[in-house]
Amino acid sequence: MTGFMRPYLMMTIRTSYLVLARQHFMVRRIKDLFKSENSVRMASVILVITLTLSNVLGMLRDHFLARTIPTSELDIYFAAFRIPDLIFNFLILGAISSAFIPVFCEFIAQKKLDEGFRVTNILLNLAMLTLIACAIIFFFLMPYLTPLVVPHFEADKMERVTELSRLLMITPIFFAISYILSGVLNSFKRFLAYSIAPLVYNLAIIVGAIFIAPRFGVLGVVYFVILGAIFHVLVQLPTAYHLGFKYQFIADIKNLVVRRIVKLMLPRTIGMGMNQIMLIVYTAIASALAAGSISAFNFANNIQTMPVVVFGTSFATAVFPTLTTVAAHEDYKSFSFYLSRSVRTIAFILIPISLFFILLRAQIIRLILGSGQFAWDDTRLTALTLGYFSISLVAQGLIPLLARAFYAVKNTKTPMYISIITVVVSVILGYIFAPRMGVPGLALAFTLGSFFNALALYVFLKNDLKRDIGNKVLVILLKIISISLVSAAGVWVTMHLVASVVDMNTFFGVLGQTLAAISAGILIYLLLAYLLDFEEMGWAFSRKVNGVNNGGQQ
Repeated sequence: MTGFMRPYLMMTIRTSYLVLARQHFMVRRIKDLFKSENSVRMASVILVITLTLSNVLGMLRDHFLARTIPTSELDIYFAAFRIPDLIFNFLILGAISSAFIPVFCEFIAQKKLDEGFRVTNILLNLAMLTLIACAIIFFFLMPYLTPLVVPHFEADKMERVTELSRLLMITPIFFAISYILSGVLNSFKRFLAYSIAPLVYNLAIIVGAIFIAPRFGVLGVVYFVILGAIFHVLVQLPTAYHLGFKYQFIADIKNLVVRRIVKLMLPRTIGMGMNQIMLIVYTAIASALAAGSISAFNFANNIQTMPVVVFGTSFATAVFPTLTTVAAHEDYKSFSFYLSRSVRTIAFILIPISLFFILLRAQIIRLILGSGQFAWDDTRLTALTLGYFSISLVAQGLIPLLARAFYAVKNTKTPMYISIITVVVSVILGYIFAPRMGVPGLALAFTLGSFFNALALYVFLKNDLKRDIGNKVLVILLKIISISLVSAAGVWVTMHLVASVVDMNTFFGVLGQTLAAISAGILIYLLLAYLLDFEEMGWAFSRKVNGVNNGGQQ
């Protein structure tokens, strides 16, 4: 019996060995994948995947909010975020992208990590102390600030906005910690944990919307927003500690590097603050419009932001450390190379998406929001608002890239001035359009402001660099627009053909029409790009994103 079983025993051992070897190989491949995060290619892949997931969760979050909470209540919920978001953007977010990352990258290049982490701890402690003080101060000021945000709300609704805003002032403290850690991770070109953080944040809000909102309303959701902010920090801590970060309570405000960061961040914080002030003004204008206008603006803005974040912000975030590095070496030829390729790739992706969103705006809103408490009138209003937002997707996608190009060469003032002028223009246009068009007029004002912002950044960056960031950019944009229009025609024809054979009063009918139209549009677009030999198609889908493969220029 033993002799009979020996061949089977040996075969089992060999099979087990092969399985273990294959598993070991796969584990090594996975480890290699994450070790290779320092390439722009892998950074872009990781960011696109995780940001796509995050935005899908964001749409699910909005779906369940719209399903379980009336739009009049959601107006209160969205308005409550305005002051906390202003504080966070003004004090923290601008500093990370414009000042902290370039300086920390210098510490990495000079192999002075101990000093870099010391500066990180100083900034972390200063940010926490400042925001805790702000939370206390604004707790008492909020009743006086709320009428500025929603001047046309009734007294009881203002009181509820005040209550929620006070609670939400806790979140900037956690987001400050999280985003400073994100700055460390991004400087090391480790984007995975940074990209997962928004996933857990949105998951927390989804849980609150599904299980808590039906009983406790928007107040219950706000508690889960705070919980999500805590998770936003916790997800990034292990990677930060693995890279060498150790928390210490240091508050050396006389540190020269910290002072340098503060000096660099001031223009950017002013720019970020101006953008938030614009949203506050838009909220104030919308509070005078029909009930649900604030919700329509925010829902449409959240949806149109998805492609901007996935294909605009992700490319900008991924290429920023590379731009900073080549700028530090004064290699402006490579700087222009990476920047030009990123501009053209973003345009190649976002221009057709913009047209698809305009044509399919009603279907998109019906699929994401059209259920439960979200009425047909809400759907129509939000769809029209989305259409006006979608016109400027490519401009919005290019703004973070072009702004980071300025930050990479340590010029934070020019984007600040452009941002201030943009906000003034957008606010004036908002006051002009909203009384005539309603909340879609605010989206149109935002769109025109975005085009002005992107164009001004491009022109001034070209002048600052004293070189063209791509002789073919404008020509390529016209070519992309041309084939995008043809593919949009394919979307329009497919929409009407499918509508004649499916029941458009059902979810699956609308879903089928949308998927068929998008598939036709993408197929036509890619076929035309292939036949016309668009380089951008290769960059968008090859393994060499932004012209980088293991750090080499192609």
